[in-house]
Amino acid sequence: MTTRALRIVLPGGSGQVGQMLARRLQERGHQVTVLTRGPYTPPWQTVHWDGEHIGPWTETLEGADVCINLSGRSVNCRLNAANRQAMYDSRIHTTRLLNHVISELSEPPRVWLNASTATIYRHALDRPMDEATGELGGNELIGARRRAPDTWNFSVHVAKDWEAAFFETETPRTRKVALRSAITFSPTPGNAFQVFSNLVRSGFGGTQGNGRQYVSWIHEADFARAVEFLIDHEELAGPVNIAAPNPLPNREFMAALRDAWEMPNGFPAPAPLIEIGAFFLRTESELVLKSRRVIPGRLLDAGFEFEFQEWPEAAEDLVRQWRSRE
Repeated sequence: MTTRALRIVLPGGSGQVGQMLARRLQERGHQVTVLTRGPYTPPWQTVHWDGEHIGPWTETLEGADVCINLSGRSVNCRLNAANRQAMYDSRIHTTRLLNHVISELSEPPRVWLNASTATIYRHALDRPMDEATGELGGNELIGARRRAPDTWNFSVHVAKDWEAAFFETETPRTRKVALRSAITFSPTPGNAFQVFSNLVRSGFGGTQGNGRQYVSWIHEADFARAVEFLIDHEELAGPVNIAAPNPLPNREFMAALRDAWEMPNGFPAPAPLIEIGAFFLRTESELVLKSRRVIPGRLLDAGFEFEFQEWPEAAEDLVRQWRSRE
């Protein structure tokens, strides 16, 4: 990343990925400001905002170099009516608010990275999905005669509207990049890595569903490095997949995680059992059963080099870091 100190604003940067990113950017000498709804005391500047209304927080964007919007209600919930509305509004309305503010600034950020999701692509077993040839999801067939469930279609609908809201307003002085991110794995409590690891360590880390569905993933270090790469590379704009280049079937994904934790066996979880477990855990089975076979075509074409290209090596590193903190 550029050696010049940048002023970087992270709306919605108080979540796990946002805090990881803010920490890394500040350690590199950049001035980081997180726009947050709730109080917390990190070692970087925070400014209150509600994500809905213009306020004093807009001053943080005036003259800033970079905006990285990570706002959005967690997808780890049941998709009832209230959660659907919150998930939609926290993404689409917030992005439109930032568009309005940034388009009116005298000195807007030169680049705006906006969160998106690899879930925008269809359930894919047959071939990988890159930015150029990938097929967006929505009511696709996921079996011989079965259409994608309503919950899957809703997630795709949100993703499509999210990106549409991001690109609908022209910002000639601000380059825009939509971060179509896979699951970011981090050795921190509450992260997806802990969820999968808890299953493995308790003996329930076997194949999930039929095991053929692909898992797209990215190590937190490569997520942060990809963000830095996109800030520096002014030729990159539009949607960019943020995922490791080698997604793998769930059966192999779980086997590698068991190896990393030195757990030789794990009870499998058929799809009906996952549906029951998701209900009691107040989450959705889509997070495990949808096949996400996403590859980072644009990053690779631009010369980005992943530190963790293969899941077994990433899993070993994450386990090592987790154990060092226990």
